[in-house]
Amino acid sequence: MHNFKKLDIWIKSMDLASEIYLLTNSFPTIERFGLISQMQRSAVSVPSNIAEGSAKSSNKDFSRFLEMSIGSLFELETQLILATKLNYLESEVSISTQSKINELQKMIIGFKNKLD
Repeated sequence: MHNFKKLDIWIKSMDLASEIYLLTNSFPTIERFGLISQMQRSAVSVPSNIAEGSAKSSNKDFSRFLEMSIGSLFELETQLILATKLNYLESEVSISTQSKINELQKMIIGFKNKLD
């Protein structure tokens, strides 16, 4: 078992989730049950799956939860691109956030490879 609170991937994913919540606050209210909800759920899914996976008794099980976290990051990246296309976000903000998502994807993949 791993202490998820000490994992860099969990810490960075919590920061990203907080950032997504703040970014989506400026979206139109019509998106409250659409893109806002979807982006927030994808973002919070990343650290949640890392935390849940860290409690598993085998690295194989933990690795499966890390895969789910990676999938959530790809979902979030797609939703971020859509939000930018809809002009809910400025391009610079989107690029900066996508960069953080990509960095976290690489970190989780690297951590997962160590487990396997």
